[in-house]
Amino acid sequence: MDNQLTLREKIGYGFGDMASSMFWKLFGMYLLFFYTDIMGITAAAAGTMFLITRIWDTLFDPVVGAIADRTSSRWGKFRPYLLYMAIPFGVIGVLTFTTPDYSPTGKLIYVYITYSAMMMIYSLINVPYASLLGVISADGRERNTLASFRMAFAFGGSLFAVALIEPMVDLFSERASPQRGWQLGVMVIALICVGLFLLCFAWVKERVQSAGEQSSSLKNDLRDLWQNKPWWILLGAGMAALIFNSIRDGATLYYFKYFIRQDAAFQLGHTKVTYSTLYLLIGQGANILGVVLASPVGNRIGKKNTYLGAMIIASAGSIIFYWLQKEQLVLIYVFQLIISICAGMVFPLLWSMYADIADYSEWKNGRRATGLIFSSSSMSQKFGWTIGGALTGWLLGYFGFQANSTQQHITQQGIVLMLSWLPAAGSLLSILFIVLYPLSENRIAFISKELAVRKQQLHS
Repeated sequence: MDNQLTLREKIGYGFGDMASSMFWKLFGMYLLFFYTDIMGITAAAAGTMFLITRIWDTLFDPVVGAIADRTSSRWGKFRPYLLYMAIPFGVIGVLTFTTPDYSPTGKLIYVYITYSAMMMIYSLINVPYASLLGVISADGRERNTLASFRMAFAFGGSLFAVALIEPMVDLFSERASPQRGWQLGVMVIALICVGLFLLCFAWVKERVQSAGEQSSSLKNDLRDLWQNKPWWILLGAGMAALIFNSIRDGATLYYFKYFIRQDAAFQLGHTKVTYSTLYLLIGQGANILGVVLASPVGNRIGKKNTYLGAMIIASAGSIIFYWLQKEQLVLIYVFQLIISICAGMVFPLLWSMYADIADYSEWKNGRRATGLIFSSSSMSQKFGWTIGGALTGWLLGYFGFQANSTQQHITQQGIVLMLSWLPAAGSLLSILFIVLYPLSENRIAFISKELAVRKQQLHS
């Protein structure tokens, strides 16, 4: 079998996370705002909904991983899910941003149903997609490159979604209503995402096979996972990093609407570009720069050291952000640039580390459970967003937030805390976890050589 990774395959792999991230960015930055300011649900009720629905969905991820590990088809274990879940992903995504003509209670029930369905479909397509990183190539440096392609396209998709959504919503709203504007704007993004998932399915290959037994019981796989110390450490680090990101992202629109209180930054042709959109675009562009830097820096000084350095800088920048005044827009954008570069470096390193953990588990236990291990990455991502999203809604309620009205001073200060000290607590916790991470580059290289010998013996 041809083991050479082509540029098309790397791009195809990137397309998968580009599709996922376009919607994930809409969820992280716009969904709470959509629920409170467009649909009319209270911030506290939305925060509780995020917690309840995502706890179940988080537990669903390992189930999907275990099922995917046991899938057998002419397309492999993981690729079929990209084919069959692409269209449901787009349809449910549009319904999530649809405002029904129901009573307040009816709307809340609708939100619980549609958001739960969206997160389950997200699991069914994203867990197998993430697992592909462990079976496209066995080479650690290739995995770093694939992870960087993945995250570059992910942040590129996020940048595209952020740049596109508000102008489209404004355009469609002028011809109908804000509710209809959001539905049609998200529909355009959904169609793009479906096409990207199908291209990912068509352009990638599954190459890596287990060096030992090809199947095992779910009980054994779960026992191996339970005893996998690096997995637990990375799970905690990933969750804390997502708490850091989700609180910052979820509070951004409120920060600019109710603290900065500026409507438009400048006109681009006939399109109004708001200060918040400019802030988010700078962040996504900086994320991409961080992703580009992650692979060369990680290969040079190691993944663990790169992760630690990036998160230390992000923590310090977030704390300093607290003292920035609303008139200091240039500094606000500068710190967004610095923090976002660091955040961009972290996530491709996490994905590459999960691939290393899959190798470590196979080397230690003689069984490969790639889907189950990678489902933990999705699980940590969602659980981090669960805590961060719920905290965002609850904190807004605690600080006395009232949608579409002038906020009290304490509410404004609370929103500032949600861009500074509160996310910094998440990044500092992530640092504490990653300090304990034991898999160095030398150890992973040794494990890869051992697995290669086992595979050669198995096929001889």
